[in-house]
Amino acid sequence: MIELKQLTKKYGSFTAVNAIDLTVGRGELFGFLGPNGAGKTTTLRMIAGILRPTGGSVTIAGIDILRDPLHAKALLGFIPDRPFIYEKLTGAEFLRFVAGLFQQEGVEVERRGRELLALFDLDEWRDELVESYSHGMRQKLIIASAFVHRPEVIVVDEPMVGLDPKAARTLKDLFREYVRRGNTVMMSTHTLEVAQQLCDRVAIIQRGTIHACGTVEDLRVHSGNQEDRLEDIFLRLTGEAPSRELVEVLDA
Repeated sequence: MIELKQLTKKYGSFTAVNAIDLTVGRGELFGFLGPNGAGKTTTLRMIAGILRPTGGSVTIAGIDILRDPLHAKALLGFIPDRPFIYEKLTGAEFLRFVAGLFQQEGVEVERRGRELLALFDLDEWRDELVESYSHGMRQKLIIASAFVHRPEVIVVDEPMVGLDPKAARTLKDLFREYVRRGNTVMMSTHTLEVAQQLCDRVAIIQRGTIHACGTVEDLRVHSGNQEDRLEDIFLRLTGEAPSRELVEVLDA
């Protein structure tokens, strides 16, 4: 459902994403992991068609997002790490607006919007202006908007940020049911326990290059330790493990 070929993004002399190849299949929940500044968000924004690649290609269900952006984006739902919502719309109006961008309207969209708002405990706020929503409520509204047009692929950047425990659990269950029905989720997260619990496969990116990709079991083989947690593998591959400096700071 998602195929990246030699995908590259440069900002002047700085290479944020360096010629990566990656395939995410139908019915797969795929985790995209890496330290801050590794190139995760840049990659996801190129997949969503928000950023234009410097080189390489992105295809969604075989559709090149640069050659046929409207067709490719119609299959996508995007959940950013920082929600942006028109504050002078109500929650219900915002979902109606997003559905309209995909040329969907009418009774079916209204029903779907009500169900999504109820799922995230926003039904009592559906007619309130978004400017009165908390950060967590805005995040839940953005998540609902990504599903309102029934996309086949969801691309999500740090989905759990700002969510209360109940909403986080609801989102996990929603993702698993969504992929069970043959759709695809690609998500970045710093919460490695969530990635290990939810994801069918993961890729670890650092400095714009993918260092490892596969199931957790595959990565354990790669790391040489069958007992490793995903967190241990991640820290070893990225060289992010705490150093002796930590002890020195505490002893100082």
